[in-house]
Amino acid sequence: MQWTRRSLLATLPGSLLAQRKKQSEAAQPSAAKPNILLIFADDLPAWALGCYGNKEIKTPNIDLLARGGTRFLNSYVCTPICSPSRATLFTGRVPRQHGIHDFLSANPVEKPAQGQKDVPESFAKEVMVSDLLSGAGYQCGYVGKWHMGNDAKPGHGYSYTYTLGGLKRSYQDPQMNLNGQPVEEKGYLTELLTKRAGEFLDQQKPGTPFFLTVGYLNPHTPYEGHPQRYYDMYQTANFESIGWEPAAPNALREKNYLSDIVGNNRKHAASVTALDDQIPVLLKKLQEKGLRENTLIILTGDNGFLLGRHGLWSKGHASDPINMYEEVMQVPMIWNWMGKVPVEATRPELISFYDLLPTLCEVAGAQAPADRNLCGRSYLQLALNKKLEQPWRNVLFGHFRYTEMARDARYKVILRNNGAGPNELYDLRADPREKTNQYDNPLFLQVRERLTRELEGWRKKYA
Repeated sequence: MQWTRRSLLATLPGSLLAQRKKQSEAAQPSAAKPNILLIFADDLPAWALGCYGNKEIKTPNIDLLARGGTRFLNSYVCTPICSPSRATLFTGRVPRQHGIHDFLSANPVEKPAQGQKDVPESFAKEVMVSDLLSGAGYQCGYVGKWHMGNDAKPGHGYSYTYTLGGLKRSYQDPQMNLNGQPVEEKGYLTELLTKRAGEFLDQQKPGTPFFLTVGYLNPHTPYEGHPQRYYDMYQTANFESIGWEPAAPNALREKNYLSDIVGNNRKHAASVTALDDQIPVLLKKLQEKGLRENTLIILTGDNGFLLGRHGLWSKGHASDPINMYEEVMQVPMIWNWMGKVPVEATRPELISFYDLLPTLCEVAGAQAPADRNLCGRSYLQLALNKKLEQPWRNVLFGHFRYTEMARDARYKVILRNNGAGPNELYDLRADPREKTNQYDNPLFLQVRERLTRELEGWRKKYA
């Protein structure tokens, strides 16, 4: 889809100038509860987007969405793999609480551990943000990849669902489930998801807020099946700016892609740009329905990705042992909300997926559950550029099976349990690409001990 800057601005909230005008007028928030549209991409790292500094992958529509709102510079997942990351996002709880520790697979590989066969029975009792918002009067819809068990019938307060079906995922003529019933579709999956999202929006009634998640498969593998025009865009791209390296000795999951790093980056980029082209379609539908002005749009990804950096291709399982490099932990977090969120703005605070549930509850005027031992905190006031009553924390945490992470504004410690691999410590200010492990360097002993204590306290409190 070819969009000029002028035509895309027409689908945005009256242009950036109009947003600034609304903010300068200091309009009072509407009494109506805001709609929430969550655009959720699969395997989309922050560093793959133009608005986060990428020079080679074309994402003009996402970049313009970011210009029209606020971009968080340090947004992190708790777990760098899809199923537990999604579970944390929607429940606000960490893997040792919700029980999903790895991606769900019918045939998990045990050595090294890859995949988890089933969700625990206790997961059915988890409270998701959709449960809370539906209880607060929201119409909830879910379109796309679910991957948290019961894919055909997610439940949890959703009145409209359109989810991926079958064991074989395909971008062409996919098997899907529409409101719990299997359907055989014809066409391109990414566009079908956008179309069904539009169908949900067509059903919305004035005065009733909605919460809609559009969970795109892009840019997850397979890299085949996208319209040819997207591949054509990258026929001569060499991706020199990515900083990829030859295959590392400990490369594991999807290491076959490292045999042609440039060629596979071209295919991956095509998938990202195909995703990017869905943004103006969704915005146009909101505009046509008169929903745009009162809709908070959030764009993020379920985990990051390496694409050849560190000599690895995939995410947390890209290496043996598990890695928690910045590239797999950091994801985009873009907020666009007309007249509420500052435009062309960035926020430096460290935020995590476990913060989103309390944040959306505050947005919607819903009560976050008090009995779930949540470790997150609402960052709505940060997004609105308002003063916090209490200072924001300066440490966040990660957990993936036997590997844990604590990160502050400068340092990161990675601990592996039961001798599963070396521990790591990085000075991210001096070494942003995490090349030099300082764990055994006596000059960093105090930093190591401080972050280890922080991690031990987090683990104990949120078991």
